[in-house]
Amino acid sequence: MTQSHDRPNLLFIMSDDHAANAISAYSSRLAEVCATPHIDRLAKEGALFRNFFCTNAICTPSRATILTGLYSHHNGVKTLSDSLSTELETYPRRMREAGYETAVIGKWHLHSEPQGFDHYDVLSGQGTYWNPSFIRSGFDWSSISDVHDVSTGTRLAGYVTDIITDKCLEWLEARDPSKPFMLHCHHKAPHDDFEYHPRYEHLFDGIEIPEPESLWENREHRSEGSRDYGTSVSERNPKRNAVLRQSDPSYPTGPLELAGLDAEGRTKAAYQKYLKDYLRVVKGIDDNVGRLLDYLEQSGQLEHTIVIYTSDQGMFLGEHDYIDKRWIYEEALQMPFLIRYPKEIEPGTVMESLVSNIDIGPTLLDYADTDYTCQVDGSSFRGLLNGSQMEWKDAIYYRYWMHLTHHDNPAHFGLRTREYKLIFFYGLPLDASGALDEVTPASWEFYDLRQDPYEMNNVYDRPEYKELIEEARQKLFAIKQGVGDDDSAYPELLERIALSQHS
Repeated sequence: MTQSHDRPNLLFIMSDDHAANAISAYSSRLAEVCATPHIDRLAKEGALFRNFFCTNAICTPSRATILTGLYSHHNGVKTLSDSLSTELETYPRRMREAGYETAVIGKWHLHSEPQGFDHYDVLSGQGTYWNPSFIRSGFDWSSISDVHDVSTGTRLAGYVTDIITDKCLEWLEARDPSKPFMLHCHHKAPHDDFEYHPRYEHLFDGIEIPEPESLWENREHRSEGSRDYGTSVSERNPKRNAVLRQSDPSYPTGPLELAGLDAEGRTKAAYQKYLKDYLRVVKGIDDNVGRLLDYLEQSGQLEHTIVIYTSDQGMFLGEHDYIDKRWIYEEALQMPFLIRYPKEIEPGTVMESLVSNIDIGPTLLDYADTDYTCQVDGSSFRGLLNGSQMEWKDAIYYRYWMHLTHHDNPAHFGLRTREYKLIFFYGLPLDASGALDEVTPASWEFYDLRQDPYEMNNVYDRPEYKELIEEARQKLFAIKQGVGDDDSAYPELLERIALSQHS
């Protein structure tokens, strides 16, 4: 296909809950057992970011932040229960106004009609792995009584990852070649429960998936605000754990067999099933990324297209005895982010700069030679990639609002720099939609990431860190003030902060 324009095309591939540890280019403990060659190609021929983070590690809020360039408290999407306002400016809307042909296909999960897209074909609600329903452009969204209903729209036979890719290829083939394109390919996978395609059933036969050291972590170092919370792999959390969930006879990929196993054996068995099911689903994504890259290459469009692979947030794969996401700890906080654009990005580039999802929209608009018309929280990192920019932020701000809902994660906020992480678990629902009306302990944690990159030693109470912690706290509150998240509307939270600093 011949290009008749100068601006680059954009293929933005985003999965759901894809941990960086489950992409072999990131060289984690899983790299040797689960290769992702097609996603890795983007790193080999472009750039890989090692310190790319979300600002609220849960699906709907992160997606809203990516589109708007705004923190959750500014775009109004703090929890899974919030809808993205159709009045907000998004980068797809600006790219469309700038002459791009735009489309989003796959998971949407923002509870309102997609804006800024010439074409949309999105999963209803969370979507299903098998025989999913899609809502296409022109649908009357006012007729939807339950935004979480996965049966709204037109049901198609087949496996969701394959169908989404098929739809993307069909759109690419039919698009207007006189315009640059912006295509969002949004996969449901690898969100739980991990229903893999039968072609991957025997992928890990005879293979034992390596365990993270922190699966067996002694949690005594943790603060009262986090120690006993969160969904576990083991039966540590008696209400929410992988052993309990996977041994249910109705579990989608078949129940976990536990007969004759002691507690440690049950944890090990649950971990193996959790990881193998997850990685089988990941393999399906990687193969379909390959299909898209092959099409662009064979049609002569690859060199003129920015290709990005990312996820809405990370995911715990047994680290700290956790499943799911939501925490500020590294495995949930870190988003994989790989980008290929040979006209500006040197092959094999590895980026160490601290970047977050508020920066995605400004960067893509920069490449499209346009910008938001309103003020946003993020900044373009294009200059970091092409070497023209040296100065950049030295910290990332994070806040999780959806107190205790679904996976027993307490509300918290914090700061992540290159050297350390400071966290305050405030343990209050405040006015967050869907948060549980319970109070959990308020507490601080501090991690020296230089000495403890896996966050297994909370040193908040260590006297030798007192001065550094106070500097970090001042920096945290300065950033909160600077981004307009000062909590002045929540006197009960301010009181907890004051009391916690003097306890």
